Amino acid sequence: MLPKINFDKKTKGKITDRERKIILNKYKELLQLSEDFTKKKELELIRKALDIAVEGFEGLRSPTGNPVILDILETTIIVVDQIGLGTRSVVATLLYQTVIDKKITLQYIEKEFDKTIMLIVDGLVQISDITTKTSVNQAENFRQMLLTLAEDVRVILIKLAILLNQMRSLNNMPEEYQIKTSLETFSLYAPLAHRLGLYNIKSEFENLSFKYTEKEKYTEIIKKLKNTTAKRERFIKKFIAPIAKELKDQGIDYEIKGRPKSVYSIWQKMNKQNVEFEEVYDIFAIRIILISKPSKEKADCWRAYSVVTDFYQPNPKRLRDWISIPKTNGYESLHTTVVGPESKWVEVQIRTQRMDEIAEKGYAAHWRYKGVKTEKGIDQWMQKVREVIDSNSVANSETIDDLKLNLYNKEVFVFTPTGDLKKLPAGSTVLDFAYDIHSDVGNTCVGAMINQKNATIKQLLQNGDQVSIVTSKTQKPKSDWLNFVVSSKAKTKIKSTLQEEKFKEAEAGKELLKRRLKNWKIKFEDHLIEGLLKRYKLKRPVDLYQAIAIEEIDVKDIKEVLNENSKEPEPVKEILEQKENPVKEKELNGKSDSLVIDDKITNLDYKLAKCCNPIRGDSIFGFVTVSEGIKIHRTSCPNARQLVDKYNYRILKAQWARNALNQAFQTTIRVSGIDEIGMLNKITSIISKDLKVQVRSITLDSNEGLFDGKLKLVVESTKHLEGLISKIKREKGILKVSRADSVEN
Repeated sequence: MLPKINFDKKTKGKITDRERKIILNKYKELLQLSEDFTKKKELELIRKALDIAVEGFEGLRSPTGNPVILDILETTIIVVDQIGLGTRSVVATLLYQTVIDKKITLQYIEKEFDKTIMLIVDGLVQISDITTKTSVNQAENFRQMLLTLAEDVRVILIKLAILLNQMRSLNNMPEEYQIKTSLETFSLYAPLAHRLGLYNIKSEFENLSFKYTEKEKYTEIIKKLKNTTAKRERFIKKFIAPIAKELKDQGIDYEIKGRPKSVYSIWQKMNKQNVEFEEVYDIFAIRIILISKPSKEKADCWRAYSVVTDFYQPNPKRLRDWISIPKTNGYESLHTTVVGPESKWVEVQIRTQRMDEIAEKGYAAHWRYKGVKTEKGIDQWMQKVREVIDSNSVANSETIDDLKLNLYNKEVFVFTPTGDLKKLPAGSTVLDFAYDIHSDVGNTCVGAMINQKNATIKQLLQNGDQVSIVTSKTQKPKSDWLNFVVSSKAKTKIKSTLQEEKFKEAEAGKELLKRRLKNWKIKFEDHLIEGLLKRYKLKRPVDLYQAIAIEEIDVKDIKEVLNENSKEPEPVKEILEQKENPVKEKELNGKSDSLVIDDKITNLDYKLAKCCNPIRGDSIFGFVTVSEGIKIHRTSCPNARQLVDKYNYRILKAQWARNALNQAFQTTIRVSGIDEIGMLNKITSIISKDLKVQVRSITLDSNEGLFDGKLKLVVESTKHLEGLISKIKREKGILKVSRADSVEN
């Protein structure tokens, strides 16, 4: 008779009727699974522990949304059914969280239950604090730490059960938590389960880890498995038909199962063989389980092998005999790969019921078959498990490098020293990681400690690495860093910092040039800078200023260049550089009368030339056109020289009326500078608010941290415009402001 439990008093109003029913069914399932190895007194211990857990977690829910007590019961079922542990392990699993939450004490457990249960609970409490902060370095280090903290090996096995239940409930958790937990599970706990012979748990760990770290690939394989289910079942039925008949004829009692391999296992084959799903030849395995007496197990397995190979050609290279010499973790089975119908390769596993249960449940099942139905033989069993974990086998030498998640082709997951997960693009280096933490950390990074070993800033990161960045105040970003970072964040930060450094140097170089020009009594003007850019074959003023600052260009050389330019026999150039007055008085055909331009002119057809867009205050002249009347040009107009040389007789002297005009003139200015946030607002604020200038249009282009813009404005005069240009030039980050020749430019 199973002991009953009444949840109504303790959980009334806290859980739904449906949840209460599920909890009661789980409790019943637990007791039924425990019947083989428990006595009435032991069932009462389970009931007592469950009472404490129900009361301790009254109304509480886990992050998955389930009542906490339901998650705990799910874990105990794994402890019994999939690992094969006994009463004390079940009780410890029910109680350990109540100790963590300080509902009860270890002393209380020792008094009300026994010392063994208390020690198991104590071990679970201790290792509950182990996170990737300390475990991510190496799987071997982690294993040693577990063994140190957990004197009773049952603690480690219960930990596997707890984690398996958590992995099964990850669906509703945040993506970062899913990935972090999956990474830890795959690299640390799946190999531990494998070492203990818990193949089902190991396989489920791998599948669930794969599900959350490579969702698209996982979903794709699941979909293809579902789509091929009917075809696969027909093939399996066809494959086993002759084998089943022959086994029956020979009087061999058997059970045959055909099932697909794990999703992760299939993906591994696709990845290793570089093939598509359809090209993986052993998607599924046939398992022949024999019901055999212990004394005839080996003979029966080889008889079954003979039957299989009588019908299907085996691959000798794929024969694995773990019956004659079992694996160190107790695994026994006979594996072969044969050519089945349609010339398809099929893996066949042959084992007895006893071997199958040991393969499923590890050493716990091994000792059950030895007749240990109570926990009297637990010490023997635990010692064997400890030997397996602590063995010096080849598997023991596998470090985290062999167990890394090789699931990603787009991302790599690494940890900070405090255990925080960082997701970076595949191919990321230490420097990418440093910039992901903070731009200042990246800018001053000189190296790192990866898994407690020194590494350079160029070191590629691997999944599961724990990275601690080393910085230096004297370190600065270098242009070659861009050659080995892959994350857009790192590239952007490096470029931005290099540009900032360049602009600082350029500002210093500009000031130095201004001071020298002042000493030489040469005016700092745009045409002068443009001449220097051509001379030194540079594209932008900022390049010139930086070259001066870092002494790539000697300021003394600039003086010589300017002197050489002043001696060049270029009449047109000389005219254009003479205070913007290329049209001389004597070239205006000796005319003494001047055309006075104001807003009161009547009966005179004149227009302001668009090629130079003169405004009041400019030195101007008139040009009589054939069909468009008189056009007013600036004497600094780029077309002035040609008009004077060819059409001197059409030139008219012109000047602006001396009285103030209310006339508005359209002009265009060019502005270039450092592309900083808010720069456009600063410029428009100066133009429209400070100087009350009307803006007709703005166009801006940005490239490599610099901007170049054109602004069409309406001004009153050259004085008005010069004041505007002067004020914009004084703004920090502005490199150049000049008036354009025309409003179209």
